[in-house]
Amino acid sequence: MSLNGVKQLARQQMTHRHHRPHALLTSSPFALPSSVSTISARLLFTRSITPILGHAYQYHPPPPRSPLTTASTMTTTTSADHPLNLDAIFKQKKALRSKVRRDLKSMDPTLRSKEDDAVQNLVLEAPWFKSCQKLCAYISCSALREVDTSKLLAQILNYSSKGMGKTLYVPRVEDKNSHMRMLKISSMDDLIANSMNILEPAPMDAEGKEREDVMLADHPVDLLLLPGLAFDKSGRRLGRGGGYYDAFLTRYQGLVKERKWKQPFLVAVSYSVQIMDEGVVPVTPNDVFVDALVSPSGVIPISAAAKARCQ
Repeated sequence: MSLNGVKQLARQQMTHRHHRPHALLTSSPFALPSSVSTISARLLFTRSITPILGHAYQYHPPPPRSPLTTASTMTTTTSADHPLNLDAIFKQKKALRSKVRRDLKSMDPTLRSKEDDAVQNLVLEAPWFKSCQKLCAYISCSALREVDTSKLLAQILNYSSKGMGKTLYVPRVEDKNSHMRMLKISSMDDLIANSMNILEPAPMDAEGKEREDVMLADHPVDLLLLPGLAFDKSGRRLGRGGGYYDAFLTRYQGLVKERKWKQPFLVAVSYSVQIMDEGVVPVTPNDVFVDALVSPSGVIPISAAAKARCQ
């Protein structure tokens, strides 16, 4: 092809409305091997084509990538936000989950055991725990590095066996679509290991009867003890990504509102490395905030209801 022909072809491709710089690279006589980096390829392409086009094309490098959003820049997302904002928040959640998992994995076993005992003792001594009649609590899994609840559950079931009026519901995962139920148990023997080797209640009791589902109970629970990966001091909770607790809490809070019951007290239990400064945990419209946090250093009241109970 003549020099004039090359000029004409290049100008046509450069002015096409769908043109991208790499398109000319991959389809022209100046194409480079894939082993050359993108930026190097563009620079070499510029040097090759500029003598032909003059200054019709100049390569401009992309702007620098923004760092991970921190507490100073994070804002609460609303349902009116653009989907791209949600994508960014999901990426922030993924990054924070990775960080907290590393921190939990590196915890000294002795420190972990001390913090387990401290958190459970704080819950057992709290007035809002002593006064509750019905509650939901999770069954801890050591493989997930969750705060241990074995001592706490044993005490609750001990209260029940002595007729002291505490009714306990624990989670059972039904499928992979964020469907989780809270079923009543009266003994740790009511639990079986699921496919993930996590203990959960069998759907039927020893007499072959269906266990009571908290969503079908005649009375509300007073308290929910929640797990999570990270929490901040404004009540934001970061789960493990399955959405099970947020989906359940949303359904249960809707039921309570419909029946005009008092909303339950939502308390998250946490190791010290899981608690972040206010506003650090990213949130989406479906995330449910907690009323209070219990860490090894004490109870952190967040909502107005929590502050009133913790006075």
